[in-house]
Amino acid sequence: MRKIDIFDTTLRDGEQTAGVNLNHNEKLEIAKQLERLGVDIIEAGFPAASPGDLESVKKIAQTIKGSSVTGLARANAKDIDAAWEALQYSEEPRLHVFIATSPIHMTYKLKKTPDEVLEQAVNMVKYAKQRFPIVQWSAEDASRTDLPFLVKIVEKVIDAGANVINIPDTVGYTTPEEYGAIFRYLKENVRNIDRVKLSTHCHDDLGMAVANSLSAIENGADQVECTLNGIGERAGNASLEEIAVALNIRRDFYQADTRLTLQEIKRTSTLVSRFTGISVPPNKAVVGKNAFAHESGIHQDGVLKEKSTYEIITPELVGVASNELVLGKHSGRHAFRDRINSLGFSPTEEKLNEMFAAFKRLADRKKELTEEDLFTLLLEHQIEPPTPLYKLLDFHVSYGTTNIPTATISLKTPEGSEIQEAGTGSGSVEAIYNTIDKMLSMDVHLKDYRIQSVGAGRDALAQVYVSLEFDGREFNGRGTSQDVLKASAKAYIHAVNQVLLGHEQKELIEVSL
Repeated sequence: MRKIDIFDTTLRDGEQTAGVNLNHNEKLEIAKQLERLGVDIIEAGFPAASPGDLESVKKIAQTIKGSSVTGLARANAKDIDAAWEALQYSEEPRLHVFIATSPIHMTYKLKKTPDEVLEQAVNMVKYAKQRFPIVQWSAEDASRTDLPFLVKIVEKVIDAGANVINIPDTVGYTTPEEYGAIFRYLKENVRNIDRVKLSTHCHDDLGMAVANSLSAIENGADQVECTLNGIGERAGNASLEEIAVALNIRRDFYQADTRLTLQEIKRTSTLVSRFTGISVPPNKAVVGKNAFAHESGIHQDGVLKEKSTYEIITPELVGVASNELVLGKHSGRHAFRDRINSLGFSPTEEKLNEMFAAFKRLADRKKELTEEDLFTLLLEHQIEPPTPLYKLLDFHVSYGTTNIPTATISLKTPEGSEIQEAGTGSGSVEAIYNTIDKMLSMDVHLKDYRIQSVGAGRDALAQVYVSLEFDGREFNGRGTSQDVLKASAKAYIHAVNQVLLGHEQKELIEVSL
């Protein structure tokens, strides 16, 4: 049984999804959950992109011990130096360096000849090996690269010291048969291929990222690069959960396995969804809410008699829990601490007190408190922005069928003072957002507003996601409350805070493999 390394790039390629802006603490919480999931390599970011990204990668590298941490770098000394500054503190310093190799990229983007690209790739791998014990080299747009040139450059970078060779389908162009053939060709024609691991990195532009990744594994890849929920630039990346479960369920066919703790998949998926503001579609394989639902009478009858008739994946395999009570208003502090520790949270004593008080308030108002409720509550209180920003203090909304909706909002400013304003709108939510806009005098545009319930019942929590556009970039915000209007206000303020954090940083250099 072959061992397949899982290389997760949720924090790098996944964060390049339009509108996704994670702060330091959110990135660290996702990294810790990826470690619990059993991911082999975590691509924590692109250190040269901005000072903020460098600091996030450094913090993750210092914290994570059970997974290897890596960062992305273009094939130049400046990027590699920035990556070393961030990654030198990790248990296993590892670099991911890339350069484009397809004719279209070399001609129009790099404006270099193939020989110049080969020389730069070799020199930068040698430069990286002076510091990094493990260097992964990627041929950007490999699936549209001339195969003889791909063989030549792969041989040379292996001789220069590369340990892993990544063959990305950067634009999601190829098909499973074509992509598998590239790996076979390299295996058969690169003289020193036995000295490295081959890696696959696929995008989903034609809906074949997972199929292409599995084809690469069939044809010799020992590492697969992917993201939770398949998020990423454009149509996204290959989905980690789909690949992992496919290898598990069809191990008879692939003869390959991972070291993932599959029971952590659902929790990791939920964490990424909540932080990024990207909802998981109900029909999403493995983690969608309908993945284990059976509507058809024939299906229901079959499952009741024998689950395997229509259910090839059990909910328990990926950590889908029943909606059972986990705690109640009479639960004590000790039980609360044990439960949140089991969910992967280890708050400070001060933060624990704050969370416990919030839990008691929620338990008094909500008849049934499920694990999903508790998880949402913990995310709301565990993750705070790295710097003091705007905070909702109070709000009041006046609404009637014959009255103009009016909102009065009180905010705490980053400087610690309190400001108050009133405004109107055609509806209650618009009145709240118009009022906040007046208070902050920011030229933001609301692009999206979504609301969903956490759990079921009249007393369910409301989760609101908003997307704001500012200065040509999108920023997401989220808010949770039993009151829809309060959740809406919190989501908008969270998005505004993300705008402020993002605006303070240098413009990100975004790349795609």
